Amino acid sequence: MSALADTTPVIIGVGQVSERVGEPGYAELSPMDLGGAALNAAFADARAARKLGPALDTLAAIRQFEISGTRYGAPFGHANNPPRAIVRRAGANPQRAILEVVGGQGPQRLLGELAAEIAAGRSKLAAVVGSEAISTQRALLARGESRDWAETRRGTIEDRGYGYDGVVDMTALKHGVGAPIGGYALAENVRRERLGLSLAEYRLEIGQLFAPFTQVAAINPHSAAPSARTAEELAALTERNRLVAEPYGRLVVARDQVNQGAAVVLASVAEARRLGVPEERWVYIHGVADCAEPPLLTRADLEKSPAAIAAISSALEVAAWDWNSLDHIDLYSCFAIPVFNLLDAFQLDRDDPRGWTLTGGLPFFGGAGNNYSAHAIAEAVARCRAAPGSRALVGANGGIMSKYAAGIYSTTPADWSASRWRSLPKIASAVAVQDAFDGEAVAESFTIQPGKQGEVATVVARSDSGRMLANSADPAICASLRQGKVAGRAVRIEESENGTNRFWFI
Repeated sequence: MSALADTTPVIIGVGQVSERVGEPGYAELSPMDLGGAALNAAFADARAARKLGPALDTLAAIRQFEISGTRYGAPFGHANNPPRAIVRRAGANPQRAILEVVGGQGPQRLLGELAAEIAAGRSKLAAVVGSEAISTQRALLARGESRDWAETRRGTIEDRGYGYDGVVDMTALKHGVGAPIGGYALAENVRRERLGLSLAEYRLEIGQLFAPFTQVAAINPHSAAPSARTAEELAALTERNRLVAEPYGRLVVARDQVNQGAAVVLASVAEARRLGVPEERWVYIHGVADCAEPPLLTRADLEKSPAAIAAISSALEVAAWDWNSLDHIDLYSCFAIPVFNLLDAFQLDRDDPRGWTLTGGLPFFGGAGNNYSAHAIAEAVARCRAAPGSRALVGANGGIMSKYAAGIYSTTPADWSASRWRSLPKIASAVAVQDAFDGEAVAESFTIQPGKQGEVATVVARSDSGRMLANSADPAICASLRQGKVAGRAVRIEESENGTNRFWFI
């Protein structure tokens, strides 16, 4: 390779911080305090001869769950300008401050975007940072205590909004499966029935995938749940591992009640040299790609995410590598199906000795709101530095397999004379959705979720006019759904008084 251009982007610093309620040193840090601590840790990790804060020209902040329109509100108040609130804790005042849209793809996608800005000469030093303090918030509320986390900061902000357009399906929300747990469960049961497994057998399949993740989480100092578990423990439904949506027990879904922050700092080669960052700290970005899907119910196949497959395929293509050439891999694991989607598509072995997580995964390490993949990138950078020349891949998922970004990393130099970031066209919708339906249809999938008044079953069904959802609280129907294959069964659907569809088998 010829000499690298001065504008070549490199990762020069990564930082992670965390605290667990009640443990030694626990300080009840706010989300902004955690974010500031993570950014300071990333600055320190670069081991620069000069201070990085004054040189930072761009800061992209990941949107906290409390300001993402989720079930988590902001009972203690929140910062009006999160990127500015975070950088003031790190001695920085960048010209550009970004607040990213909702979704776990955010940190990985932003890294590609900001790397391209550096390569184009529009930025010299940039950072991505995010944080959550949901665990502390819930602990304080449980004790009847309050804190003042409100913060007003002046300065420009590029607020990109929620980014829910084309992601949230109102029909799914109305029928109780618009949130991730219900939506992913519908996708999971399509795969389960395709494999011919019972619910109990598939719970073990999920346990076998995730048991090695728990072993990684057990030795990660930032894990929210650092306990190794067997596949059988993860599969067995118990009082502690209660059903949250068939086929999921509580232990195998993303753990979003965490106190975690992570940051990644990027620089141009010229700026890294000017700031005195040792070259052994540099990690190069060999390829980044992102892609998006239409809402779940409009997809051709409920269990598959072509966007995730396309993003990873494109990133590997840009890097001129393949799966066999990778040494370190982290696949976003809020639920099992986003991992299985990729293992199935690329014909990968569930028990590959490289493993599929660098952190311990979202159910065990923790799913820090929209910021999990920043932790995965930090772990990938650490492993690449520890084994110079090795190669890492990070896959980042948002929504209900709605958005995906993938990045490839190594200490081996990467030429950015042509951009290595690709933002791919959104996958087109393939199926129409019928909000209200009256007639006969054929079931595709289902889930059953516990509720205050008992269990509620939801089926996805198809007719000549498209796809629809319908609910039933009949215990006999719930029992029938659990007893055998659901896909292909005939159902009768009609609209109920509350505006949702209800169903029964015919």
